[in-house]
Amino acid sequence: MTVRKPIRPRIIIHGGAGNITEENLPPKRYNEFRSALLSILHSASSRLAKPASHALDVATHAVSLLENNPLFNAGKGAVFTRAGTLELEASVMVSRGFQKRGVGCMGLKRVKNPIQLARELLIRGEEENGGGGQGHCQLAGPYLEGLAEEWGLDMVDERYHWTRRRWEEHKRGLEKERSGDAVLSEVDRKAYDRMMAGLNVSSDGDPSWDGHEYLAQGTVGAVVLDSSGTLCVATSTGGLTNKLPGRIGDTPTLGAGFWAEEWSDETDRRRAAAMSGTGNGDSFLRLNAVRTASAIAHYSHQRLQAAVTQVAGPNGDLQKSAGDRWHKTGEGEGGMIGIELNDREGNVVFDFNCGDMVESIMDRSVPGITEYEDNYV
Repeated sequence: MTVRKPIRPRIIIHGGAGNITEENLPPKRYNEFRSALLSILHSASSRLAKPASHALDVATHAVSLLENNPLFNAGKGAVFTRAGTLELEASVMVSRGFQKRGVGCMGLKRVKNPIQLARELLIRGEEENGGGGQGHCQLAGPYLEGLAEEWGLDMVDERYHWTRRRWEEHKRGLEKERSGDAVLSEVDRKAYDRMMAGLNVSSDGDPSWDGHEYLAQGTVGAVVLDSSGTLCVATSTGGLTNKLPGRIGDTPTLGAGFWAEEWSDETDRRRAAAMSGTGNGDSFLRLNAVRTASAIAHYSHQRLQAAVTQVAGPNGDLQKSAGDRWHKTGEGEGGMIGIELNDREGNVVFDFNCGDMVESIMDRSVPGITEYEDNYV
């Protein structure tokens, strides 16, 4: 009798991508990011090591921890819109096992952990009428937050997500426009003055921030392969700093900022892929970037690493999409993380075209033995 090779669980997480340099990321701040990622990885790895653990539960747990840490642009550390408000987004997708497979949530203000709402929307899709979400894969705003309350998720005052670093970043952006040639619209000006004068919230513990250190941008995410061979990708973000109110990015958009699927190759071997993108969301939207990388692997019979590099690596499709605006507007900048499954072997992949991407990898082969690698180059 042939003994089937066990599938080794894998996990990779990222905390955003951007212009990370020695000048804007001093050793103290670097160590804070590294310590946070290590803590989150070890917590998620412990869950992944449990018998019958599911990729969905582990991935959303990891992203919840990223959302709770104000270092990252998601949940507690989310960036502000031009109007000084918060509009959070999150998504999950699995390679198999749920009717909806993938869901996106957007325009959130009062949900403590948007990724848990995305998880619930996916799971409730198995119920009649989707638990109130019907068969929809994307929902937004007050109705969705009403479902969150009905489903018993943790709700918070909008001020919970406020942090001093993000607020100062928001103010600097508007002040730059006010002092430069650009003229703020009347709506922006009133919002700026109102928020400057009226907001009364406590410090997040670091009032000494000088406005020059690196602030992680883009999406945070996790991709997990469990022992059953199921892949899950979970993503969350506050979006772009000073985005227009109502702007929807790639994070909650299936195929643009996240994707997971499974298929059989020409030899009838099982293959699967799951990926999370981070960076300039509008560029990811225009290319349907993450689904494009998966399609290259699927239909061109390439390994996923080559496909990710073709889309998100140096001189890849994302960078080319910016044209002569490259390194001028932020367009085209970003990276991807992912995991591919070839038969019963899982492989972690990633690439980026910008200053750097904050990502960490943890592999668990047998209980009690852990291999760890963090990439912050």
